[in-house]
Amino acid sequence: MFDLSIQSVAFLSYCKDRKVLSSKTIKAYRTDLSHFEVYSHGSFDKESICSYISFLHNTFKPKTARRKIATLKAFTHYLMIEDVIETSPFDKIDTSFREPAVLPKTIPLKTIEAILAAAYVQLRSASTDYEKKSASRDVAVLELLFATGARVAEICMLTLETVNMFDHTVKFYGKGSKERIIQIENPNVQKSIENYQRLFEHEISTCGYFFVNKLRNRLTEQSVRSMINKYALLVKSDIHITPHMFRHSFATFLLEEDVNIRYIQKLLGHSSIATTQIYTHVSMSKQKEILSAKHPRNKINVSDK
Repeated sequence: MFDLSIQSVAFLSYCKDRKVLSSKTIKAYRTDLSHFEVYSHGSFDKESICSYISFLHNTFKPKTARRKIATLKAFTHYLMIEDVIETSPFDKIDTSFREPAVLPKTIPLKTIEAILAAAYVQLRSASTDYEKKSASRDVAVLELLFATGARVAEICMLTLETVNMFDHTVKFYGKGSKERIIQIENPNVQKSIENYQRLFEHEISTCGYFFVNKLRNRLTEQSVRSMINKYALLVKSDIHITPHMFRHSFATFLLEEDVNIRYIQKLLGHSSIATTQIYTHVSMSKQKEILSAKHPRNKINVSDK
């Protein structure tokens, strides 16, 4: 029997150095493996894994349980390719379960418009250089979130080299370091990014990251969340808005405009079309449009008049 703690450390090094996974993914792997090790008292066999899976389903939300199981499967794959174990204990374990469908939460287009408008008002009314620079960064981040559908971590990890204002493209590195390039076609979005880059040219060069905070370090995901909360309060939004909701809205609105889901999959950087298909739900506005324009009852001219 191998030492679970030692192999976990080796696995995390493998993920960092050879798989080049993100620090966020590695942190999640470390947390999940530590959790399993405590639960199983260092055992790694079919019995301990089955018991742990049952524990997960009874303790955590389905999404969290699924992630922790996926971590164990990735760890198992590593153990096999390194010849630490000969067979996978998962071979005869049924890990499938019905997960309740949770539709992605979107932001009404009018609310997005109000938030962007509020950010531009802040920029126009800025009275000091600091206020002007802060507002220009807010505008650029908000515009980019909605224009690209990128994850907040992808926005925060952008560098000068990944933002090409000559041909107006942004290169993102998604989960698993998958690369995708998104074109910025809207002139207002282009101008917001160019304006920000001009104002922060020195800070960007010094920091290395494209979006920089007041301490001249990389803008953090939490800072973006706080910024969105600020504008949501300004426009008196009655819903709690997160950065990821801009991504959901981006995908949903494109789908409502009859954009092929395969294109949306590519824009979002999803490996599997199954991940993108969550957006194929019919929104209430689209549903109303379909029923009013397409329902065959509208072709029947019968009434009580």
